[in-house]
Amino acid sequence: MIQTAAVTWTALEPILPELLLVGIGVLLIGCDLFIPRQRQVLPWLTVVGCATALLMILGARPTSAFGGMFLADGYAMVFKAICLGAVILTTLISEQFWQTVDGRQGEYYSLLIFSLVGMLLMASAGDLMVLYLGLELMALPIYALVGMHKRDGRTSEAAVKYFLTGAFASALLLFGMSLLYGLTGTTDIGRIAEAAAAMNVAANPALLAALGLLLAGLCFKVAVAPFHLWTPDVYEGAPTLVTALMSIGPKAAGFAIFGRVVFYGLPGLQDHWGPILAVLALLTMAVGNITALCQQSLKRMLAYSSIAHAGYALLGLVAGTEEGMAATMAYLAVYLFMNLGAFAVLILLAAPGQCRESLDDCKGLAGKHPVVAALMLVFLFSLTGIPPTGGFIGKFYLLKAAFVAGYPLTVVGAVLFSAISAFFYLRVVRLMYMSEADHNACLSCSPGMRAVLGVCLAGVLGLGFFPGPVLGWIVAALAGS
Repeated sequence: MIQTAAVTWTALEPILPELLLVGIGVLLIGCDLFIPRQRQVLPWLTVVGCATALLMILGARPTSAFGGMFLADGYAMVFKAICLGAVILTTLISEQFWQTVDGRQGEYYSLLIFSLVGMLLMASAGDLMVLYLGLELMALPIYALVGMHKRDGRTSEAAVKYFLTGAFASALLLFGMSLLYGLTGTTDIGRIAEAAAAMNVAANPALLAALGLLLAGLCFKVAVAPFHLWTPDVYEGAPTLVTALMSIGPKAAGFAIFGRVVFYGLPGLQDHWGPILAVLALLTMAVGNITALCQQSLKRMLAYSSIAHAGYALLGLVAGTEEGMAATMAYLAVYLFMNLGAFAVLILLAAPGQCRESLDDCKGLAGKHPVVAALMLVFLFSLTGIPPTGGFIGKFYLLKAAFVAGYPLTVVGAVLFSAISAFFYLRVVRLMYMSEADHNACLSCSPGMRAVLGVCLAGVLGLGFFPGPVLGWIVAALAGS
C-alpha cells in the first residue's frame, strides 16, 4: 500500500504568499462578475494582496518545502521583491491606462496575479520541474495579456508571435532538462551540481549539449541576442501597460532561474558557460543599442533598450561570483524604477482614442509640461548610466564584478555600448527641451500614476545617492541563502 505524507501547516508555510495570491486571483474574477463598480475595487484589491505577500516574504525566515523543491531563501526573496514591486507599480499605473481604452478589467487583473504567482515559483525553484511549472504559469497569462485587445490587429499578431516563439524556447529548455536528468539521474538543482562536478566534461559531450539547450531556452526568456527577435514586435504590439510589466517582471523572474541553473546548478561548468555568456552579453548590448539608434517609435526604442539592458544584467552571471550575482540583483532593482518610470510617462502621454508612441510626440514636452519632462529626463539619464542616478551605480557594480572575474574586454565593450546608448536616450531629451510641440496635449494624471512617478523618481535617485542599504540587504540575503 502506498502511503502519502500528510500536508501540514508547517509544510505549507513557505508557500503561503503564493497561496494568498492564488486566492486573490480567484477573488478578482468573482468581483468582476458580482460587484457593479468593480473598476474602483479591482486595482486596490490587487495592490493590497501584492503588498501583503511582499511583507510576508520579507518577514519570513529562510526555509524550504516539499523536499527542497521549493526554496524560500534569500536569493528567492530578492527576486520576489522585484517581481512584486513591478506588479504593484504596474497596477497603480493601470488606473491611468484604463482611462484611455475599453475592456474588461477583471480578467486583466486576475491574469496579472496568476502570472505573478508563476514568477514567484520561478524564483523559488529548487527543482527543474518546479522551475518549468513556474515558467509556464508565468508565460501563459502573459500570452493572453499581450493579446487582450482582440479588435487590435497589432496585439493579436504580437500574441501569436510571442506564443509560437515561447513554445519553441520551452521545447529547447525541456530537451536540455531531459538530457540533464538522464546524465545526473535527478531534477534537484543541488544534486545536479554535485553530479555534474564529478563528471569528466570531455568524456560527456551530452553534458555540453544539455548546457547549450538550457542556455538557449533561458536566453529567450530574458531576451538575450540572438534569441531576442521576438522582443521588438511583441513589445510594440502589446498594450503599453503590458509592455511595461514584461520589461521587468518576467525578465527578473527569467534571471532568477538563469542564476539558479548556471550559478547553483552548474558551477562546475563555469569555464564553459562563463565565456559563452560573455560573448552573448556583448552581442546583446551591441544589437540592442545600435538598433535602437534607428527607431522612430519611442515604444520600440525602449524595447531595443530592454534588450541592451539584459546584456548589462548578464554581466553579473558572467562573473560567476556572489558579488556578480548581487550586482545583477541590484541592477534589476534599479531597472524596475527607471524603466517603469519611462513607460509610465509614455502611458501618461496617451490620450483617449489616440496612440502617442512616436518620438515626435515628445516634442516641446518641457514647455507644455515641465514636471513630466523633468521626470522623463531623470529616467533617461539613469537608463544611460549618467551619475548620480541609480543606473550609474548599477552598471558600475556590474562592470566591477566582471572585471574582477577576469573579463576586461567585456567590460570595455560594455562601456563603449553604454556610450552609444547616450545618442538615442539624449535624442528624446533634445526633442523635449529643444523642439516646438506639434500638438497641444492636455495631460490628466491619476493618483496612482502620481504615486508611481514619485516612487520611481525616489528609487532612481535614492539608489544613486544612497545605494549602500539596498546593496547591503542583497548581499546579506545571498549570504543567508
